[in-house]
Amino acid sequence: MALTESFQKLQRGDKAPSFSLQGVDGKIYSLSNFQGKEGLLVIFMCNHCPYVKVKMDAIAELYEKWGDRIAFVGINSNDPAYEGEGMENMKAFAEERSIFFPYLLDETQEVAKAYGATCTPDPFLFDKEHELVFHGRINDALEPGQEVKENTMDENIARIVAGQEVPDEPKPSMGCSIKWLEV
Repeated sequence: MALTESFQKLQRGDKAPSFSLQGVDGKIYSLSNFQGKEGLLVIFMCNHCPYVKVKMDAIAELYEKWGDRIAFVGINSNDPAYEGEGMENMKAFAEERSIFFPYLLDETQEVAKAYGATCTPDPFLFDKEHELVFHGRINDALEPGQEVKENTMDENIARIVAGQEVPDEPKPSMGCSIKWLEV
């Protein structure tokens, strides 16, 4: 697995690109389903990536702490034919990992391209107007067992909820590259 750093396509203040994607629960979700909260966290993730797996506990903690105030959505943009991916594997992963927020399949990869997602996990934090305030890491620990020294996303969500400015400093996420469809 090649370690890939997230790339900044969306700029601070850009609106979240719209989408209409099917979730593991069979429902179709669009950006409008995530209105009415103080912010939105869009996480490009997948089932097989060891970097996603190591972040799932931190993501679950974020959801438990902030899920009543911040909307969460996971989007899998990997080639559905890639080993361990696709809707059936997503359903199993969501159940195994107790994912309580919508987990959606971006089968055409158009949503990943619109956001500029490049790796898994690749989190995008938006304010209540769905304007980008932070695109970067969940925390600073990359490897399993590595000590977390900075809970980057938790600190930035806390700033949004408190009505404070989120620092404009690059702290890219790192993980496996998105498995692009072969054209």
